[in-house]
Amino acid sequence: MQQPATILVCDDEEMNRCLLKDALQYQGYNVIEATDGLDALEKLILEPDLVILDVLMPGLTGFEVAAQIKDEPRTEHIPILMITALNGRQHKIKAIESGADDLLNKPFDLVELGVRVRSLLKVKFYHDQLKAQNKSLEWHVAERTKQLNEAMKRLDQANRKLKEANLETIYRLSVAAEYRDADTAAHIMRMSAYSAMLARKIQLPTETVEMILCASPMHDVGKIGVPDHILLKPDKLTTEEFLLMQKHAEFGAEILRGSESPLLQMAAEIALGHHERYDGRGYPRGVAGEEIPLSARIVALADVFDALTSARCYKRAFSNEVAKRIIREERGRHFDPDLVEAFLDCDEEIRLIQKKYSDEANPDIHHNWRQMIEAQRALEQPEESGEAEQGRLLDRLLPPPLAATAT
Repeated sequence: MQQPATILVCDDEEMNRCLLKDALQYQGYNVIEATDGLDALEKLILEPDLVILDVLMPGLTGFEVAAQIKDEPRTEHIPILMITALNGRQHKIKAIESGADDLLNKPFDLVELGVRVRSLLKVKFYHDQLKAQNKSLEWHVAERTKQLNEAMKRLDQANRKLKEANLETIYRLSVAAEYRDADTAAHIMRMSAYSAMLARKIQLPTETVEMILCASPMHDVGKIGVPDHILLKPDKLTTEEFLLMQKHAEFGAEILRGSESPLLQMAAEIALGHHERYDGRGYPRGVAGEEIPLSARIVALADVFDALTSARCYKRAFSNEVAKRIIREERGRHFDPDLVEAFLDCDEEIRLIQKKYSDEANPDIHHNWRQMIEAQRALEQPEESGEAEQGRLLDRLLPPPLAATAT
């Protein structure tokens, strides 16, 4: 059952208050009395549904009380019926401007009073209903928003785990290819970190840097298609064997080609192009300069530098200084000259990468691949060796034109 409305009656004359009180109570309303403006403002704490104000009162006038009621957010929605003996047009305007919702002139008819009161209470009722609905709607929106945010968070976590799983699968595939060669898992990490370092150095977008980091480990995945007797041969390859070894670039591109994934598309271009030379004398297509995808040019430099500075069963590691001298000499021939300049300006980053992903550290592929994506820097200069092995090493690492010029 709906509670009867509560009406605050404010008039400094007791007779007027009693008249209004009796009339309103007869119509079933609860009535609160206030003897002046200050008293009325204090009794607003009782949350009346309607305020009936006399205009001419000692202290605060009805205009001033109405203005204060409407200026307070907590009470501005309470309708005000102003009762006055002032009939001038300017007084009516002032009453409306001060916040009165309706105006009743003295002497007033009790029937008219009842009509005005019911009309204002109806407005108040609809306002309260709307307020309650808005509050309910806000609560439901907040709940749905909370649920949506939680769902989005779960989706983000699932996507992140899926991405990590995909990247780890890629890395394991890359490691599988490298395990058949003399290279190690640490080589993949260093080469990937060098590639990302160089991409960052030339100010490629962050998204591209991450793609190069994640795509570069697949550069030699085509070695899966090279026979073991060639891939693992300790001696210099024959011409026929070298031609077959060169096929690993095309094998890798074929394995990776055709995907809608931008990552695998980049991996395919890296696999195909990382043995091309800037002067056009590389393989498998013999393209030159900027015809070689930038990602492949970056990985080519990173791959060779790590091979030069890494120890293998058939060679000792060259020092960074010797390796950088070789890289510098191949500026504009094997390597993009702009990339060479940028790479040679990364001494500290190179040392960090070498320290963190050294062969001795024997990185755990279950853990370090995620670390690679989050922190692409690492590490310590390998033990320096002399230059006597350079010719034999370049014979093994690089296409014939580069090997021939370096020996």
